[in-house]
Amino acid sequence: MTRVIVTVMPRAGVLDPQGQAVAISLDRLGFGHVDNLRIGKRIELDVPGDDPEGQARRMCEALLANPLIEDYSIEVAS
Repeated sequence: MTRVIVTVMPRAGVLDPQGQAVAISLDRLGFGHVDNLRIGKRIELDVPGDDPEGQARRMCEALLANPLIEDYSIEVAS
């Protein structure tokens, strides 16, 4: 088994209402105005086989990320 970390983020130019809400809340809490705050998700999984990165990519394309509005990156932990 190989530990794989997938990071999924909204594509540039895609509305991120959750990120906007957090940025507004931070400003209201006195942290000042924050630009370009985006909220994504981190997925950690143990993948069997000889090609964990390829398998994780196929998982992202099939389920973990919406290719129309999200980008993803894959990191194979050592």
